[in-house]
Amino acid sequence: MKTWIEGAIRGEAEAYEQLMKQFRGMALAVAYHKLEDAFWAEDVVQEAFTEAFANLSKLEKPEAFPGWFKVIVERQCYRWLRRKQHATYPVQEIQDTAVASDEAHNPEQLVLQKEVHRILRDSITNLPSSMRQVVHMFYFQGYSLQEISDFLSVSVPALKKRLYDARAKLKRTIPVADVISVFKELHEGGKGMLHITNGDHAADRLRQSGIEGEVLVWRELYTFGPVARDMGKEMERSKRAAYLEHQLGIPQTEYLQIVELERKLHAFHEYKEIVLWFEYDLYDQAMLSYLLHYFKGQSLGDTKLNLLCIDAYPEIEHFRGLGQLTPGQIGRLSGTWHVMGAEEIQAGSKLWEAYTSPDIQAHMDYLKQDTSIYPFAHAAFEAHLSRMPSLSNGLGVIEQTTLEAVKQGVEHPYPLFKHVGDWLHVLGMGDLEYWAHLRRMAKEPHALLHISGVDTFPDFTQHDEKFRHSVVSLTELGNQVLAGEVDWAELRRDESWIGGLRNEPGKTPLWRWDTSIGFPVKMER
Repeated sequence: MKTWIEGAIRGEAEAYEQLMKQFRGMALAVAYHKLEDAFWAEDVVQEAFTEAFANLSKLEKPEAFPGWFKVIVERQCYRWLRRKQHATYPVQEIQDTAVASDEAHNPEQLVLQKEVHRILRDSITNLPSSMRQVVHMFYFQGYSLQEISDFLSVSVPALKKRLYDARAKLKRTIPVADVISVFKELHEGGKGMLHITNGDHAADRLRQSGIEGEVLVWRELYTFGPVARDMGKEMERSKRAAYLEHQLGIPQTEYLQIVELERKLHAFHEYKEIVLWFEYDLYDQAMLSYLLHYFKGQSLGDTKLNLLCIDAYPEIEHFRGLGQLTPGQIGRLSGTWHVMGAEEIQAGSKLWEAYTSPDIQAHMDYLKQDTSIYPFAHAAFEAHLSRMPSLSNGLGVIEQTTLEAVKQGVEHPYPLFKHVGDWLHVLGMGDLEYWAHLRRMAKEPHALLHISGVDTFPDFTQHDEKFRHSVVSLTELGNQVLAGEVDWAELRRDESWIGGLRNEPGKTPLWRWDTSIGFPVKMER
């Protein structure tokens, strides 16, 4: 959070977006609590963000931002209440009008659904304000107790007590016949349904969409660094944590929070349904296959495992991921997932086993298999292997595409990342991962690229202004490698990983990617 705030003070759009993403749901809960009108709460939150960003330089301690921003939201609410002098149409009336034409199609279902929503809404409205606010943040916005604690400056034990008391009051006030249906709406803090997705942006849109259930972000990037079939082993975790810290700047303590995600995964029997939200690219397919490998070894019991995996959306011309969709568009995907059978789960597990194998033969065998039951697997796995050193010049597809783009005149880091990312969208590569590849290509004594305008390549400071405006150009070696005159893989001496395949320091890799046939081949000595 400190990095986001410092970036926002410098006027960086990415930092603004991260802050809005993190605190928008909480701010809406506070504003709705004050105004009791969702439409005006949206406006007030927007004004609060505008005021906060204009005064960020006055915030002495970045860690104080949650409480400071909450005060701004409340102040904007009071301003709105003071200037409210004209009549407004209740949002529910507008919604009722919008669905009126549909009631003829299934009037009994709509009436029942509206009655359940009315009971739920009225019962929560009658809760004490302190309980009502926490219920909205926890059950409907999907925030963790720790996140709510930081925002409201209320201890986690106190929040747990408020939620317990709120549930008790709701059970006393709701008619007995309706308790089950109403708590199905609430999902008891998400215990009815768990949504697992690939990133915070998509998770935030999912929370805002109105789709019921708890949202879990799986924070991993199996496309970079050492991976193994069993990532739960402490030795494998420690090795991976050290590598990611060295190469990507991710603190080991931050990465090792994956242990908490694993614990959540192991408690999957608490949920009636799990929905896996993923995309077509390698980044997602590797993550999805890891989860399916885990579930293959479990007895699901009464828990239903669902999958929503897409590579297109009707309103998006160049679909890259769920994070592009609005909450409304995410909402329209509700129920389009399908229940996964044992054969499909097994297919996902096979991808993970092949991907993490240290034996190139396992990778080649998988590429020859029929993976039609798992539709995006083959293209993603082929993209995975295309990162191997090529037969022609020792460049993987990321290095090759980067050098070609620079030669064509793409000369600044961010446009370069966008160009390569769009061209190789099947990889689903993020910025941190790409900067690591760029750093490797600019590293002496065998640098392919020269980055002018910076003294040294920034160490994980991608928002550094000098780096942003630096100029990237090909070195003489870069031109020679691109022309096929020099084999870069014979010069490299650093350790790198492509799935479970390790390029050892000081050793020339014998297995190469043949772009002409789309398959690995062994070089003759």
